[in-house]
Amino acid sequence: MASFSFNTAAELFPAAIRKKKRAGFAYRRFGTAAEAVRFAIEELPADSLNGAYLQVDEARFDQSGIRTLYESQDFPLERRPRKPEPAPASDKADTEAA
Repeated sequence: MASFSFNTAAELFPAAIRKKKRAGFAYRRFGTAAEAVRFAIEELPADSLNGAYLQVDEARFDQSGIRTLYESQDFPLERRPRKPEPAPASDKADTEAA
């Protein structure tokens, strides 16, 4: 991992095959790979991260690779807690009915 540069521009792509629309996630370009990695781990819903990939220069990273970059000692940005995902509407209706 020593040769990886977190300062290189990066592109984040959604999963190629999608059965349902993933809320708000489309192709996105970032000024640095560090910003892209942090966005993928901290901001994307888990189902959007599954199947997505990050491209930095000629290298591609899947969900596992993105997580490895995020957890690396070399990751230059402050890590923030992941935003909680909203509960599905059906769970809320079940709770209210009880």
